[in-house]
Amino acid sequence: MSTTVTTSANTTATAETKTARIDVYERVTNRIIEQLEQGVRPWMKPWNAEHAAGRITRPLRFNGLPYSGINILMLWAEAEDKGYTCPLWLTFNQTKELGGFVKKGEHGSIVVYASTFKKSEADDKGDSVEREIPFLKQYTVFNAEQCEGLPEHYYATKEQPNSTIERVEQADRFFKNLNADIREGGDKAYYTITHDYVRMPFLETFRDSETHAATMAHELCHWTRHPKRLDRDLGRKRFGDEGYAMEELVAELGSAFLCADLSITPELRVDHAEYLATWLHVLKNDKRAIFTAASYASKAVEFMHGLQPKDTAVSDVSTKEGN
Repeated sequence: MSTTVTTSANTTATAETKTARIDVYERVTNRIIEQLEQGVRPWMKPWNAEHAAGRITRPLRFNGLPYSGINILMLWAEAEDKGYTCPLWLTFNQTKELGGFVKKGEHGSIVVYASTFKKSEADDKGDSVEREIPFLKQYTVFNAEQCEGLPEHYYATKEQPNSTIERVEQADRFFKNLNADIREGGDKAYYTITHDYVRMPFLETFRDSETHAATMAHELCHWTRHPKRLDRDLGRKRFGDEGYAMEELVAELGSAFLCADLSITPELRVDHAEYLATWLHVLKNDKRAIFTAASYASKAVEFMHGLQPKDTAVSDVSTKEGN
């Protein structure tokens, strides 16, 4: 009797876990699809204009460490929807540990992190083997603006930066430290994996210096896919196919993440509508595509950070999420 109950409970728990996992993928993907269908890219706005962390930053954990992967998009979207300018997010318990509390009536935001569980099954020979099955766990966080009683720096604000020159110079130093083969000239920006170089039109041909830097970040994210770097192969066979669209989405997200790290405000590309159509096609066919793209984008940016001198590198970014 007890064995039957336990098995039933485990089966129910497994089903609930599977349903919750599917819900996370579908909820996040559907939200991004909805925004893209409205012509809005949720990763392309200066959400934190009033906070001391700067005009743009990745969402930050309570200890200042940045989130990565899909959580960047999820929390950026939450900040945009609810008007938060603070990039700092805390769990309920972290808020209490810091001497603060969540305001009455506030609702938290969902973030996720990857975990695994072990499952025993028979191999071809009938022997029992254990496999690690990856899945997403989710937990709730609150923006610092939803809390009271936290240390002062959680609420610190500052004036707008005086100019963009210093920020772009920082970006130029960052790009130079990669030692990538970057060739100037022509009227198109692109990366060729066959010859392993980035082609960039001259700075003077861009609308402004930040657009130039954001475009450079995009092409250098493509540069990380080379076999001697991250060896990223998303199944691209020809121009315009789903593998091509996925790689473009990785570079798009990676550029947004890197721009956030370098305090650059990226501008919309002239081929905005064309890319929106290809991304929508991919996302509608695969509910996990945005998770995969965000993960690859974080790895690309982390790889570039790893090539920086230690005394100039931006805060370490871990690809493993945690609470």
